[in-house]
Amino acid sequence: MQCNKCRREAILFQEYSGQHLCKQHVEADVEAKAKYEIRRHRWMIPGDHIAVALSGGKNSSALLYFFKKLTSNRRDIRISAITIDEGIAGYRDPGCAMRIAHALDIECIPVSFLEGFGITADEFAHQKGTGLSCTYCRVIKNSLLNRITGEHGVTRLALGHTLDDGAVSVLKNILQGTTERLVGFERTGRRKIPRIRPFISIPQKEVALYADLHLKGCNQSCCPYKNDPFQGDVQTILNDYTTRHPATKYALTNLRKNLTGVCGSIADLIPSCEQCGEPTDGECPGCRIIGEVTAGGT
Repeated sequence: MQCNKCRREAILFQEYSGQHLCKQHVEADVEAKAKYEIRRHRWMIPGDHIAVALSGGKNSSALLYFFKKLTSNRRDIRISAITIDEGIAGYRDPGCAMRIAHALDIECIPVSFLEGFGITADEFAHQKGTGLSCTYCRVIKNSLLNRITGEHGVTRLALGHTLDDGAVSVLKNILQGTTERLVGFERTGRRKIPRIRPFISIPQKEVALYADLHLKGCNQSCCPYKNDPFQGDVQTILNDYTTRHPATKYALTNLRKNLTGVCGSIADLIPSCEQCGEPTDGECPGCRIIGEVTAGGT
């Protein structure tokens, strides 16, 4: 098939737009969407130090490449990367992210669960069971990111979340009845270091294709402790429905935006954790886990 914009050979068909796109227009489309999100949210201003949470996977690696390209002619913006070694044997090479950052000539700050909390993901998986591994890993990782960004003067932390991630999150919260997480998602002052998600309106497969066009050696392994049957079911349901109704993922993420706008004043009334600002009544599970790990209670 030919590209609808220039008649070159197409490498992608966008079901939701009905367009075939060539390599050049895939790149242009991804970057235009990411730039729009940055402008719309004012996610980049002069003097910013933006750190990309770099796992070495396609999403975060593509995001680092995008920011390198976006800021190549700007001296008022600093870009760096933060990579975390969870301590999972055989999962991924901790040096993968470092090599990607080095290839892009970007500073990469390494940190590990062992250095930060004296425990590895393998250890708390053994002690707590694999059913809790993802929760503990996510909480410890967020805590380390908060600590490292604060220590290095980072003003914004960039995450490689895509449209698929956002849509799954919305549908999962709806089905679980945790709508307060939708309303309070963009709560002002929720975190000291703002999280930004430039790829949040771009489908996962397009971000992966963008990475394939520009990067080599991305990590593609799957965490051995990933075990959330409910989330897996939500992803399967959503992908199946999107096959028949291509704009579904955009509709779900727009729902979150609309709820945030309409219920903005209500969001500030939702109880939150005093330590981290997460919407919850009393101490949030995340802070409880950090307290437990810090005290050596695993």
